[in-house]
Amino acid sequence: MKSLLTPQAPNPSFIDQVNILIVDDEPKNLTVLESILDDPGYRLVRANSGQEALLALMAEEFAVLVLDVRMPGMTGFELAQLIKERKKTSRVPIIFLTAYYNEDQHILEGYGSGAVDYLHKPVNTAVLRSKVAVFAELFSKGRALELANRTLMTEVGERRKAEERLHELNETLDRRVTERTNTVELREAELRDANRRKDEFLATLAHELRNPLAPVRNAVQLLRVKGLDTPELQWSTDVIDRQIQAMSRLIDDLMDVSRINQGKIELRRDWVTTEDVLRDAVESSRPLIDECGHELLLTLPEQRLSLHADRTRLTQAFMNLLNNAAKYMDRGGRIEVIARDAGNEVVVTVKDKGIGIPGDRLQNVFEMFSQVETTLTRSRGGLGIGLSLTQRLVEMHGGTVQARSEGTGLGSEFEVRLPLTSETSTDMSPPSQAPGAERFIPSQELRILIADDNQDACATLASLLELMGYCVRQAHDGQAAVDVAADFDPQVVLLDIGMPKLNGYEACRHIRDQAGGAARTIVACTGWGQADDRRRSEEAGFDQHLVKPVDPAVLFELLAAAAAGTKPSA
Repeated sequence: MKSLLTPQAPNPSFIDQVNILIVDDEPKNLTVLESILDDPGYRLVRANSGQEALLALMAEEFAVLVLDVRMPGMTGFELAQLIKERKKTSRVPIIFLTAYYNEDQHILEGYGSGAVDYLHKPVNTAVLRSKVAVFAELFSKGRALELANRTLMTEVGERRKAEERLHELNETLDRRVTERTNTVELREAELRDANRRKDEFLATLAHELRNPLAPVRNAVQLLRVKGLDTPELQWSTDVIDRQIQAMSRLIDDLMDVSRINQGKIELRRDWVTTEDVLRDAVESSRPLIDECGHELLLTLPEQRLSLHADRTRLTQAFMNLLNNAAKYMDRGGRIEVIARDAGNEVVVTVKDKGIGIPGDRLQNVFEMFSQVETTLTRSRGGLGIGLSLTQRLVEMHGGTVQARSEGTGLGSEFEVRLPLTSETSTDMSPPSQAPGAERFIPSQELRILIADDNQDACATLASLLELMGYCVRQAHDGQAAVDVAADFDPQVVLLDIGMPKLNGYEACRHIRDQAGGAARTIVACTGWGQADDRRRSEEAGFDQHLVKPVDPAVLFELLAAAAAGTKPSA
């Protein structure tokens, strides 16, 4: 129960109770009403006068008002009239109780003031309870409906907001899709541009690396043509020539990075011996081995075992194994290379006394970028691609490579198995020497024009051809080449592509337009060697496209054909 004069916060357990206001100036009558209407679902609020009742109605909502008609100050009829005049309380049902007004006009006055019922005292308990219960239930349902309406309105509002948001998203969807498409297209264009610039960089890098190799190879050929007086000089010349070939091959591979990444390296097979390959590998790795103070023991079989292999690539594979052994071993160690005949294959073992390989890493040593030492502790250098490349190269030759180790600090052993050919050392033709003067009979009448802005390359090639007996003129830019050709009337023109004033393509077209130009053999000698470069050479009118450093054998054969009146095909 609650008194208006002593308000209390509602107990949370009775939050769903229905408020019922009982008004009477006699406290004992209020007590009787409370006992009659006592119910857990009701919250009874007492008022002793009309003024207290108005205050209660202003503070809270009530399901029904049980009101005594005869009260001092303000009668029940007057209170009812005020209640009905206020919008907030106009719908509150009023049950009048009276012991005095029994006449019809009093009853009509009560109904006229807004009462829904009129009961006489003493009140019939059951009737009062029943009537109050009806209004309490109506109020509860109304309150529940109002709550449902508020919930519904909230949901409707949220749905409306969602629909508005969806509408906004739909309106901006095309714009966002267009923006995203433009972004993707821009990124794709950037990637294509980056890829194009990468290709241009590699092409330029290859060109710049090839240019210095050309005069070196020309100088080596000059030494051979003039004759080498000592075995040491012959050996040195062979070493330089082999390294030039190896560098040229690496530059060629640099031009097609995707092919290398996919393991698509083209092998250039020839008849070689195991001894030649291993000695080449030792020779290439010797500077690193000596720098580390290691001892190298090379054991070869008595019989020369022949392989049908790419000498440069197979040398590279064994060089990687030797370099790996040298790097991953403390100074002053020992490397053993043992080759033996195993019937239809040769077995080459490379052993070291180095840091070894843990058992759980043996299966990973041939993976790209795999290294035994961790990144933070590694002090031996390298990118971790050598063993992976070795495995690829050996497998491309039809062989296998396997790693063994007893564990950390106990050294490593790599065993390579390669198939032998049916040839023997006596069956193999001796390695051909680089072409010399005795292999060619140059025509004294063959006139050759060399045009190259690299003066060392131009001068060394001119000296070599003059030594061979040809009549040679030089030019160091494209316009000079055109002018010299008009005066000299060369039978063969060797043109660089990247020259000042006029590039090789333009110079070739001008030389072709000169009198007798159609009969001339014009050859591109350049560091640019991609497919597009060769296509442009053919379109410009070149008969042949040679990539620096030019193989002397190819050049001499081309000159011999020109002297014989035969033009090479591009």
